[in-house]
Amino acid sequence: MRHGDKINNLGRTASHRAALLSNLACQLIEHKRIVTTLAKAKSLRTYVEPLITKAKENTTHQRRIVFSYLQDKEAIKELFDTVSAKVASRPGGYTRIIKLGTRPGDNAEKAMIELVDFNEIYGKGKGEAKEPAKRTRRAGGGAKKKAEGAETATVETAADAATTEKVAE
Repeated sequence: MRHGDKINNLGRTASHRAALLSNLACQLIEHKRIVTTLAKAKSLRTYVEPLITKAKENTTHQRRIVFSYLQDKEAIKELFDTVSAKVASRPGGYTRIIKLGTRPGDNAEKAMIELVDFNEIYGKGKGEAKEPAKRTRRAGGGAKKKAEGAETATVETAADAATTEKVAE
């Protein structure tokens, strides 16, 4: 029985599974998206997202921890330089899995796993990291927002009036 066993063994020994996920993670970091089976993509998500979180803190200690998982200097460099800069403001959920149907040969479900911030179609297109929004637990913090909303509404109505005057002329 497998009560409470949440890991998908992917039909491999522990060492083979670790090598597979390490290689898939390196390719995902290098190419920003890869096509694999759905089961491998789901396992890869749980493997690579903690590594991306560790890459947000660029210290020697974090680099060594991530290197113990990946064993690829180029992937580490890419992860800590470009990927961590793009995901700096994101609190989690760095990957997206898109199902692609079945493979003709063995009818296995295929999926594309990609880094969310590197997709120009779904994202903003620029991918610039901005500062994370400050969170407060103050009561009544919405009063400022309501006042600002009233000011912007006044500005918009003035702009609409100006455009209607130009059209009337």
